[in-house]
Amino acid sequence: MIVITVRFKVLHDRSRDWLALVSDFTRETRSEPGNLWFDWSVGIEDPDEYILLEAFRDGEAAGKHVNSDHFKTAMKDLPDALAETPRIINFEIPGDDWSRMGEMEVPPAD
Repeated sequence: MIVITVRFKVLHDRSRDWLALVSDFTRETRSEPGNLWFDWSVGIEDPDEYILLEAFRDGEAAGKHVNSDHFKTAMKDLPDALAETPRIINFEIPGDDWSRMGEMEVPPAD
């Protein structure tokens, strides 16, 4: 699978509206057949920073994503709300889902 993490530094006056701004992009990406997850979180130390965790089944699915109309629209519209160019980590790993954490085991609930 292709796993991508992106850090978006959002302009302070736009950060409260960021999730609304990316809602269509998020919904449409999550509906792509090759998307495994597409999840946003906000920075703990910097509430104007949003972190996107996304994964695609394979390179073909990731390629379809970056060539989709909703991706192209987001790349055109989102920079107006950003303070800087997003930072990204992109890698391919075996598997198709999250693994269980080996260092910690939580017993099933009764």
